[in-house]
Amino acid sequence: MSLTRRQALALVGGGTIVAATAGIGWEITRPLKTALTPWDQAGKYDDPRMRALSWAILAPNSHNMQPWKADLSTLDQVVVYADLDRMLPETDPYNRQITISLGCFLELMRLAALEDGLGVETVLFPEGSDPAALDGRPVAVCRFAPTTEQADPLFAYAAMRRSNKEPYDLQRPVATEVLERIAAAANNTEMSVTGEPEKVADLRALTVRAMEIEIDTPHTFGESVDLFRIGRREVEANPDGLEFHGPAFETMRLLGLFTREAARDPDSTAFAQGRTATTAPIATAMAHIWQVTPDNSRQSQIASGRDWLRAQLAAVREGIGFHPLSQGLQEYPEMAEIYSDLHARLAPDGGTVQMLSRLGYGPEIGPTPRWPLEAKILDG
Repeated sequence: MSLTRRQALALVGGGTIVAATAGIGWEITRPLKTALTPWDQAGKYDDPRMRALSWAILAPNSHNMQPWKADLSTLDQVVVYADLDRMLPETDPYNRQITISLGCFLELMRLAALEDGLGVETVLFPEGSDPAALDGRPVAVCRFAPTTEQADPLFAYAAMRRSNKEPYDLQRPVATEVLERIAAAANNTEMSVTGEPEKVADLRALTVRAMEIEIDTPHTFGESVDLFRIGRREVEANPDGLEFHGPAFETMRLLGLFTREAARDPDSTAFAQGRTATTAPIATAMAHIWQVTPDNSRQSQIASGRDWLRAQLAAVREGIGFHPLSQGLQEYPEMAEIYSDLHARLAPDGGTVQMLSRLGYGPEIGPTPRWPLEAKILDG
């Protein structure tokens, strides 16, 4: 689960924003410095593999865990591994969503390489894989070589891609032809969309309920709270997880109002208000998009990630906000009823619903912090 700044303020401060005092004004207004540098550095490397990887690390990923490592020890080759220290055992017990995140990474790397006239021949899981969990074996061996394939116009939107978790404009429906163009960006999986008010209303209710279950379940919400990065200093030190920075958060941190202990206390008024604030934007969905694969193999999960990245880039092209709602597709016992309901609705002929997102017109938001590329390269 990821919270917007506004939602977290309600969660830990009972909806009250504490005004900054002159004595702490300088501390609370300092912007992030290094945590956003990877967005500026993308494409600015001499080695074409590094150029492609510098874009790939900007790919969407579950809980902003950035669960990838790359080995460049062989010329013209990148071997991608899962970073096993960045799994989400409570909300993603089989590493399905992490594998989808790696698919997003591989597709953005491929698109970036095409800009240099290079194709990427990819062999997935060359040493096999375990459906129960990712392990130390390689996820993909990627060989770079000149190609005549044309660059993909979707890549032009990579630097603008965001997961927009803010409320969407309830007065602006998304046209059917716009939804169809976004879904058509998929190359490997079945992508479906709906903007029909009745279906959207049903999916709003289900996805709100799924978020409530995740928040109300201590072991799943606790996993998110453990990943809170509270204030500029924590974000700069660990530019992953769920980041909260800016004047209001810095003030609350300095006054002791924003702590992990407060965030996880289910008996507090602040928790109840925060729960409502977190689910409210989900109820502003103006359309939904989802993805179904015939099976739930690791290869299908990678294919899902490739197309999920493509759909997000297509949404940027259309000026549409895109907010993944993975809670109802998570495979832990407390979510089983919602999981079954969503599959019955979205995959009535069978298969696995890999991803689900709400769409709509939302406000402009900034990029999410990233670890520098160098932190993701394995030592030779």
